[in-house]
Amino acid sequence: MSEETMNSEYDQEAQEQDRETTAEAGAAYSVGIDLGTTHCVASYVDNRSDELDLVHELFPIPQLVGQGSVEACEQLPSFLYQAHPSELAEEAIALPWASQPDALVGTLARELGGKTPTRLVSSAKSWLCHGEVDRYEAFLPLESPEEVEKVSPVDASKQYLNHIRDAWNHAHPDEPLEEQDVVITIPASFDPSARELTAEAAYSVGLHSVTLLEEPQAAVYSWIKTSGKDWREKVTVGDVVLVVDIGGGTTDLSLVSVVEESGSLELRRVAVGDHILLGGDNMDLALAYRLKAKLAESGKQLQPWQVNGLTHGCRAAKEQLLSDDTIDAVPITVPSRGSKLLGSTLRTELTRAEVEETLVQGFFPEIEVTEHPMQARRGALKKLGLPYASDAGMTRHLAAFLNKHRNALSEGEPDDDDADGFIQPTAILFNGGALKSPLLANRLLNIINRWIETAGGEPARLLDGADLDLAVAKGAAYYGNVRRGRGVRIRGGVASSYYVGIESSMPAIPGMEPPLQALCVAPFGMEEGTEVEMSEEQFGLVVGEPVQFRFFGSTIRREDAVGDMLEHWEPDQLEELPEIEVTLPVEGDRAAGDVVPVRLEAKVTEVGTLELDAIPVEGEGRWKVSFDVRQK
Repeated sequence: MSEETMNSEYDQEAQEQDRETTAEAGAAYSVGIDLGTTHCVASYVDNRSDELDLVHELFPIPQLVGQGSVEACEQLPSFLYQAHPSELAEEAIALPWASQPDALVGTLARELGGKTPTRLVSSAKSWLCHGEVDRYEAFLPLESPEEVEKVSPVDASKQYLNHIRDAWNHAHPDEPLEEQDVVITIPASFDPSARELTAEAAYSVGLHSVTLLEEPQAAVYSWIKTSGKDWREKVTVGDVVLVVDIGGGTTDLSLVSVVEESGSLELRRVAVGDHILLGGDNMDLALAYRLKAKLAESGKQLQPWQVNGLTHGCRAAKEQLLSDDTIDAVPITVPSRGSKLLGSTLRTELTRAEVEETLVQGFFPEIEVTEHPMQARRGALKKLGLPYASDAGMTRHLAAFLNKHRNALSEGEPDDDDADGFIQPTAILFNGGALKSPLLANRLLNIINRWIETAGGEPARLLDGADLDLAVAKGAAYYGNVRRGRGVRIRGGVASSYYVGIESSMPAIPGMEPPLQALCVAPFGMEEGTEVEMSEEQFGLVVGEPVQFRFFGSTIRREDAVGDMLEHWEPDQLEELPEIEVTLPVEGDRAAGDVVPVRLEAKVTEVGTLELDAIPVEGEGRWKVSFDVRQK
């Protein structure tokens, strides 16, 4: 993190003041935005309505679905197309609110990108949480020609939010989105950097009162709203709800427990999974490569750009086959740039048998709960790309999650990966478009229940009734009213325990770095908006010179408290987060290179990011370090 970053336009304190101002002014609407990897969805509730009459309203998003053709759709595909200057006429890309929009996003962008993938930006959300790249650098689309304009993951996210804002403001000119209570959803597994980048993207388009909400929690909120008062009849004290969210680009896992507090049922999020880049996109690509192999058997070879187009065709065909039992096959046309290239237009078909075999066996294999994801050997050199899961078996990732968090309901020592047993959910909530298929949903439910029954437990029941494509946005809108005291709230706080590295002050030893200790600055479950002071222990802070802050996170160490110092930890217990490089300003009569005795304070902001303040023991001043990362 550079000094430029510390003085950037995005100011967390200013955003919190804006949020308070919006709340005091009484925003007319609570708006939920599912900023998804492959689709964005917006929903809202009218804050002025009676609580008993509170109704979710979906906000259909106007977008280009063809050249010169605008339609309002339930979903805005999360794709940005960098058209050639001469490719599209001015009137072909006009929107109701702009004759020349800043960016071409949505359905038309996705369709054009299927034909020219080197100009298509996708998976911006996944890039936001990739700590090994500079997420402010313009490098998307990857491997595109020099003449294609590049954008950063942050800028792409801004463009999706900018389109939603403009669409809303066109429909509600007297109640602009900038003045509403906006909730944007993120994966529960997002680290503080990715959370902050998402908040900054929203702030940059004028959404200054944004709250971030974990997607699995949003799905639960939607289920609660859909169930009405009956939700209390569907779960009881002691229940453990497993939320499985398989979207287009990611798989998100969470556990929510049902407890009794002051005579009432209360929900608490007790565990979250790792960030797994595995979802519907992987399924579509697997089907495309299966068809590519089928074409190759008949002597027809495809170029890489054609495989991208074929993938889009497989997505649509897959959805048809999984939603209609009367269809046995769907024809697919392979994109072509002319007869000279291939000799003739290529056509193939995707059959029901191919879909079921590829998806069921490949992504939902029948395994034992003791099986964990297989780790592929890593090559010494690799192209820049997203850190996709090396094992496509979603059931193996789920088994590892249930084993890892076997002690999520109890206090004590961290979970031991070598111990027997797994946490047994009593209820399951599915979310995400990949699980809309009864075939896949039933397959996963049956595997989970076989694990539980083999372990001697009762089968988990399925909590149904939610629209898997729209639930996250609807739950986010409902959460806006929950924050006003109108509904049940899921308690959870931060999804990880966070630590800062502290170097030992031992004498120098040749060839050996000083031992590192880990100071807990935010324990698992620390509520957003909470600020805590460490113990009276003092630390030395270097000012006026470039220094590095090393931070760590853990989703399994739930017993550590603020101020606990770890001398030792197992390799899998703590995960190092992207380091922060900064030169802290020199204040007062101090000189560059001075080591200033300080005490530490930590704060979890309203958007779930972590701030660490160093306060000098003597004299005035305060140094702030937050997860606002501009560099690798």
